[in-house]
Amino acid sequence: MHSKILAITEKIKQRSQKSRAAYLDKIANQRQSGPRRQFLSCGNLAHGFAACEANEKSSLASFDSPNLAIVTAYNDMLSAHQPYHNYPEFIKQIAINQGATAQVAGGVPAMCDGVTQGRAGMQLSLFSRDNIAMSTALALSHDMFDGAVYLGICDKIVPGLLIGALSFGHLPGAFIPAGPMGSGIPNKQKAQRRQEYAKGNIGDKELRETESQSYHSPGTCTFYGTANSNQMLMEIMGLQLPGSSFEHPQSELRQPLTAAAVAQTIKNISNNISVSQIVTPESIVNGVIGLLATGGSTNHTIHLIAIARAAGIILNWQDMHELSQVIPLICRVYPNGEADINHFHHAGGMRYVIQELLSNNLLHAKVTTILGENSLENYAKKPEKKADNIILKTSNTSAGKDEKRVAEISWTTTPHQSNDNNIIASVAKPFSPVGGLTLLEGNIGRAVIKTSAVQKQHQIVKAPAKVFHSQQAVIDAFKKNQLNQDFIAVLTFQGPKANGMPELHKLTPILGSLQDQGFQVAFVTDGRMSGASGKVPAAIHLSPEAKDFGNIVFIHDGDIIELNCETASLTLHVSDEELAQRKANIPSSINNLQGMGRELFQLFRDKVTAAEQGATIFELDLELQQQQQNFKTNYVSNPMSNNNE
Repeated sequence: MHSKILAITEKIKQRSQKSRAAYLDKIANQRQSGPRRQFLSCGNLAHGFAACEANEKSSLASFDSPNLAIVTAYNDMLSAHQPYHNYPEFIKQIAINQGATAQVAGGVPAMCDGVTQGRAGMQLSLFSRDNIAMSTALALSHDMFDGAVYLGICDKIVPGLLIGALSFGHLPGAFIPAGPMGSGIPNKQKAQRRQEYAKGNIGDKELRETESQSYHSPGTCTFYGTANSNQMLMEIMGLQLPGSSFEHPQSELRQPLTAAAVAQTIKNISNNISVSQIVTPESIVNGVIGLLATGGSTNHTIHLIAIARAAGIILNWQDMHELSQVIPLICRVYPNGEADINHFHHAGGMRYVIQELLSNNLLHAKVTTILGENSLENYAKKPEKKADNIILKTSNTSAGKDEKRVAEISWTTTPHQSNDNNIIASVAKPFSPVGGLTLLEGNIGRAVIKTSAVQKQHQIVKAPAKVFHSQQAVIDAFKKNQLNQDFIAVLTFQGPKANGMPELHKLTPILGSLQDQGFQVAFVTDGRMSGASGKVPAAIHLSPEAKDFGNIVFIHDGDIIELNCETASLTLHVSDEELAQRKANIPSSINNLQGMGRELFQLFRDKVTAAEQGATIFELDLELQQQQQNFKTNYVSNPMSNNNE
């Protein structure tokens, strides 16, 4: 194992000693032997299976078989989640085939940044992650279940489901993907059309036709944004089956892979392999490494931290930055290249990436996955269909009627080479010797920048600031030809406390077109950019945010800012004396936080942590955890001490 990776992992473990111990203690207290529903009263249990078929009721009442929770993010408005429509019934059939039962425990919200981009609803997007975590906990709180399968794909949904799953980390669980849509119009062509629209060269009709050719069928979007980065993470962290991430919804492997995931989860109930055993400091580090090696979404500089904290693991941007110095970039998928996620999958996909990283000692190999202990090497194998050996019968049909056969899956060793070196390179000959993520620090604060898609000549920008307080203000200035110069756009009051940290992806075509005209441009904000952060250098997630009176709020038009990826610095060239004078006049947020449900999330804005702490309302409270532990020790484990007092 690479010594630097070991050292960073050990640093995380040392930093997390108290919080991880408190988490594992909580999980240990939640474990019970035998089916969980046996501890429910007769009335509780009757409520829990009242709607089931007779044979399912019999199984549930006998306590002799496990019961799976299905937590689903299905809706039919969003292309990525529409394929889940028929999954619950199929999962139930597989469970019955395996001698178990399954019930839809609950649904979670699934909103799409692509639909809400630039709209007021985007201000709910980040907070939907913690809302999903809470919804997952509500679904599992009935305590009817011995394991769970999670149906989710996109941006906040998978992190939210996993945070919720970790609160029930004593349960075995698996994530089941649905796959990407087929390739449409090339992503580079789509980006060019967006820039043409921003410049006014084409109209709404032409742009809508282009977008519809890109987003055209069920499945995830094909660029390598947050949704597909989620799938990469779940696979490299061992929470879903090898090779399952990027088989499209109509693939002949999709249904057999789903069946195999259900069967494996049921097997893990007997083998006592739970989610808390899979999500460890080592697997979290593996997730960061996967993100860096593939050039994944910047949103995971927030989500991975929140996921880790839900398991008592304290990860930070410095860890990511240091890992980026030793992990090479070996993938080129749009926006870091011209290939889409289907091309990536056919070039070898996750199995080749994991194989390359493992064989070069760049991943923790001795980790637990849903396949068992020390099983990550199986993730370098390819799933293939075996004979149609799984016979399914619905619970209310007699034997031999309405049977359906489903193929079994086996995994085979694949050739140790990429099918396309322009999409997936080797560690020996990477696209870049370092990962595509840098932590910038300076007198403005701390920010992250994704450099994997930024050309070398654009990684240092020193230019006057142009300060804005909304995306629309930038768009209006562009339309008035007020941005035809070298400049750094500064967009304030976009942090989690100010307005929920919306993505600001609508600015990408504008800034990209100015860059193409030869201007040196960059972007600094306390908001998010996108999983599709691209060629324009963008220092995002700036902390402290404007709402916390970070120095971003004291930047004036014309101030010289230097963004330097080589020195990992973000500098406002204004004297300390001048800054002190400006701080005498503190501006206030000008965001409208009413309408489109935003007023319902004021509690989240009041509670949320900073971006580097995961921008979450679930803040680690070590002092409270210690108080709870003391109470357990003094009064629960030894009740006589209370009587004596």
